[in-house]
Amino acid sequence: MSAPGKPVAANIQFELSRWAVHPAIIFTLVFFIIPLVAMVIISFWQRIYGKLQASWTVANYEKFFGRDYLLEALYNSIEVTLLTLAISILLAYPLAYILAYKVPSRWQRFVLILTVLPFWTAYVVRSYSWLLIISENGILNVALIAIGLIDQPLEMAYGRGATVLGFVHFFTMLLTLTIYANLVQIKASYHKAAADLGANPLQIFFRITFPLSIPGVAVGAFITFVIAIGDYITPQILGGSTEVLVPQAIMLQIARAANFPMASVMSITLMIVVVIVYFIIGKYLKMDRI
Repeated sequence: MSAPGKPVAANIQFELSRWAVHPAIIFTLVFFIIPLVAMVIISFWQRIYGKLQASWTVANYEKFFGRDYLLEALYNSIEVTLLTLAISILLAYPLAYILAYKVPSRWQRFVLILTVLPFWTAYVVRSYSWLLIISENGILNVALIAIGLIDQPLEMAYGRGATVLGFVHFFTMLLTLTIYANLVQIKASYHKAAADLGANPLQIFFRITFPLSIPGVAVGAFITFVIAIGDYITPQILGGSTEVLVPQAIMLQIARAANFPMASVMSITLMIVVVIVYFIIGKYLKMDRI
């Protein structure tokens, strides 16, 4: 008597599971798919006499790729992001390695809490905190002048260096977490087997630990790239207006010129760059698994 009821229960469970997916589909459609399609469409429209005209043209793309000052914002964004990524990885990997292999297991949870503390502070607050430290009248300049190391305040704020500093402070911790999560999954037996075969610690690192940790580095690197290249707050607060990045250029097109087609072109270009990076990293990870 119980056998006929099993297919019915399975069908009911299947129907409930199918309907449970609908809210996520609707959310994705309303907040991601429709805005993306609208942005693509608007990028081919024109802005004539201050009004948006639904007349199709590729002039916006020609203007963006044909004017050096617009392309410069894209180049600046890529350069700042890559510089941030390189410094963050160089700082994060040793931290993750020490945390995974040198810190006793009973202390690792406490150290992880200290690692994620920067994420508990509001993003805007972190940026302004750095501004209080490195500005002309900031804590660092005041301290250096007080101890006699410098006579005039150093110009550290409102430039590329300040922007990279703010980014590195945040993304080093993010990369540390992703790399650490990958390192702790590497079986200790791999290291022991290599040592039994005569490998020294340096050979074990470069032939076992580092290759197996590359997926964690790649995941953190991609997340860092996506967030950094699209960030507006840190470059605006710490970088000022000395070097315009794409997010700032997009805001200028909207706030000052109300040029939504050009802002859409810039946004789509930024998305294309992110997609290219995704495929590069994805292809690399596939090669790594083979």
